[in-house]
Amino acid sequence: MRIGSYQLKNNLIVAPMAGVTDRPFRMLCKRMGAGMAVSEMVSSNSLLYGSEKTKRRANHEGEVDPISVQIVGADPVMMAEAARYNADAGAQIIDINMGCPAKKICNVMAGSALLQNEILVGQILKSVVDSVAIPVTLKIRTGWDKQNRNAVRIAQIAEQSGIQALSIHGRTRACAYTGHAEYDTITAVKASVNIPVIANGDITTPEKARDVLRQTGADAVMIGRAAQGRPWLFREIEHFILTNTHLPSPPVDEVQRVLLEHMHELYEFYGDHTGVRVARKHISWYTKGLAGSAHFRHGMNQLDSRDEQLMAVNDFFDEQLQRGERLHYVEVNEGGLSNAQIGNA
Repeated sequence: MRIGSYQLKNNLIVAPMAGVTDRPFRMLCKRMGAGMAVSEMVSSNSLLYGSEKTKRRANHEGEVDPISVQIVGADPVMMAEAARYNADAGAQIIDINMGCPAKKICNVMAGSALLQNEILVGQILKSVVDSVAIPVTLKIRTGWDKQNRNAVRIAQIAEQSGIQALSIHGRTRACAYTGHAEYDTITAVKASVNIPVIANGDITTPEKARDVLRQTGADAVMIGRAAQGRPWLFREIEHFILTNTHLPSPPVDEVQRVLLEHMHELYEFYGDHTGVRVARKHISWYTKGLAGSAHFRHGMNQLDSRDEQLMAVNDFFDEQLQRGERLHYVEVNEGGLSNAQIGNA
């Protein structure tokens, strides 16, 4: 798959997730097989450019190309300024957020709230595309609610505005993350435009990725929640699509190694104090479903130092290794995973 001048190594993309797709997570997913990872959204409010949080979100040091940065806002001029700012800071692709369902974003008429105003959508897209010399992409939902699905019209506006790839989460804003993804709407969007279309929503297994690509005709799939605590999902999907066979689930010692590396990168990126707190949710995702994990996670949330945190993780995984078993993953419903389960190898 190609976006502008950037040829991706495959068609597997990490979805932008606030509080999750920081530089350590993006780099990890790319090492584990993702062809591209989109950053956490960065506000178009220029007053935030000097904040520590914004500086971290704009930090792409050492990240593998292409570097895609998502911006969010509702004013065409400010969105253009945000695009230029991030391009100057090293972004190689600008992604526009018109898919976020969060109330604090929609209440200021940004994110998926913009789907209610197609004229403003066109103004923002043209303003951003005209402001930078790098590719601009767009992330949307199927519409504001089930009575107002307008993804096809938005996609056509995007193509006419110069957007070079479109990601679509197969739910309306009103649906948030409930119900099932509407792959029929994604299929209709793909048939209506000539730019690459990226399907997003409920893609939790290699089989599901293959089936969604076949059903929708999409050029790529975008994976978010299913990769939390399971970054190797990307290599599993790539292997399955290429060979129609499954990679073995990762042994417990590999999960331990990946988690520890991830933790060290979080400490380095955020500093020990914030890094320990950010690491807690990742540790929870990596260990969910493992024997004794509920008790372990409760205790983990009481630890305040990196040394205590590292020691607790090592002790927990050493106990898992003593059982001589390995991880197995199962899909429990269309909306997500029951993460790791222990079973005989």
